[in-house]
Amino acid sequence: MSLPVVIVAGLHRDARREVVDRLLRTVRGSVAVHHDLTAAPAGTVLRLVRDASGELSRGETPLLNDCACCALREDLVPELVRLADGGTARLAVVELWDSVEPRAMAEVVAAHGAGALDLTGVITAVDPSLVLPCLVNGDDLAEAGLAAAATDRRTIGDTWARQLEYASVLALVDGSVDGAIDGAVEGEGEGGHAGPDADAMNRALLAQLHPNARQVPAASRELARLAFAGFDVEAAAAAQHPACALLPQEADEAGVATLVWHRHRPFHPERLYAALEDLCRAAARSRGRFWLADRPDTLLAWDAAGGALCVESAGPWLAALPDAAWELVPPVRRAAASVDWHPEHGDRCQHLVFTSPGLGRHGLVRLLESCLLTDAEYAAGREGWKALPAAFDALLDPVS
Repeated sequence: MSLPVVIVAGLHRDARREVVDRLLRTVRGSVAVHHDLTAAPAGTVLRLVRDASGELSRGETPLLNDCACCALREDLVPELVRLADGGTARLAVVELWDSVEPRAMAEVVAAHGAGALDLTGVITAVDPSLVLPCLVNGDDLAEAGLAAAATDRRTIGDTWARQLEYASVLALVDGSVDGAIDGAVEGEGEGGHAGPDADAMNRALLAQLHPNARQVPAASRELARLAFAGFDVEAAAAAQHPACALLPQEADEAGVATLVWHRHRPFHPERLYAALEDLCRAAARSRGRFWLADRPDTLLAWDAAGGALCVESAGPWLAALPDAAWELVPPVRRAAASVDWHPEHGDRCQHLVFTSPGLGRHGLVRLLESCLLTDAEYAAGREGWKALPAAFDALLDPVS
């Protein structure tokens, strides 16, 4: 019989530890595995194994390729299999280190633990008062001492967004600014929210960022049940893919709004490039997919948090592929494309979603609309679009 495994992630260290401790106390026979990456700069990763009574073992694993997460991946599954072979653990709780994202570890457990391990849940622990301060924080993880490798260029904002949006369960823990990120959020104007209105805003923000996640109090008995509920790694990956992501819907609650902007006409590359900074600052979080007139066959992914934007190619649009290649495309992507197929452009579209407290909807829409091709530019057709300034070359085709 395989060993159930639940992953608990989150930048909010105290909240994460409380969630893990509650699972250990609630589920008899549960064991927690945690890889502490604090000493990674010195070349080692510390593995801690404990249950509700305290520490059971500790050990060190060497750093691989100067990457702490690589060492974690190599050491985690063997340790979980050892617990499974022991036959005494009823649940393995994998407590990820502060900046480790759950998707990578979930896919490792699912891919390499077949037969011995069963991934039954992914939980992100949340201190609601810190949701917005972390989301709008554009500091590099390295500046906060949270980088997982010397080459780690992620920011606090984008890391936190991915931790939130991948999990199937958000476990809410009320508390103050904790040790993992107090320096990272100190001085942020949006930090330190307190009171019923702020609480409603924080929970509305969570609901709009990830409407498909279950929000439960960490103290709830439901938390233990959800740890065994099951987790579909393939479906979770599809929900994150730019071509078929399960993006939030229009919403406006407790001072938090989500704007869904959807058009079929392509962007003018130069005007969009000039507007990037303003678009990034318009919302605490934005994401989606878009296309440029001078790159009509390339599906581009938009991912922004903390004022930092990542734009990258996500491969070709389905409309750009020969018919024979469609059989190689996952059914979920074909289904997503068929929902809004355009007679001329196929699945090419602008589908961007902006979520933030105090969102300026009208100004944002005007700015986005101004970046589309005008009627005259659109009438020039693809041959005419090729002559438009290739403003995104530096972002999409960097010189190595």
